Amino acid sequence: MSNVSIRDAALGDASLIRELAEQTWWPTYSPIVEKEQIRYMLDVIYAEPAIQSVMQDGSQHFLILSDARGPQGFASFGKRKEDDRIYKLHKIYVLPDNQGKGYGKKLVEEIRHRLSTQGIHTLDLNVNRYNSAKDFYEKLGFVVIREEDVAIGPYWMNDYVMRLEF
Repeated sequence: MSNVSIRDAALGDASLIRELAEQTWWPTYSPIVEKEQIRYMLDVIYAEPAIQSVMQDGSQHFLILSDARGPQGFASFGKRKEDDRIYKLHKIYVLPDNQGKGYGKKLVEEIRHRLSTQGIHTLDLNVNRYNSAKDFYEKLGFVVIREEDVAIGPYWMNDYVMRLEF
């Protein structure tokens, strides 16, 4: 994993982030979410203008993880609206062939480091209650603090809200 690097994403990376989302969402969510809902969410959340909008308004900061083969994953994080002492990990996805190699952990560690330097020590995330990634988050120290059902257009995501304090 020595050839792994993480960089800040720029507005011009919106198409790359969308492509990485397309490659990760289908294998991640197909077993637990209907294909129409996946398509809808990708088209709404990962439309290039939507990604650029949250970058420009500062609500989400994106990171791109690359190895010798190029971009392999991304993450985004930002302040929670209700409490600016708590940040939210909005997105974290690693290409399926690289899952289990420590890439996701490296992204979370980078975010923790960046937040720590700002005096922030709490990171929340939402994970679908049926997503096996919950185990990954627990290994990193996240704990479930509540359940939350989130409306996304005509669909619902049935999530756990998890928190990491560091």
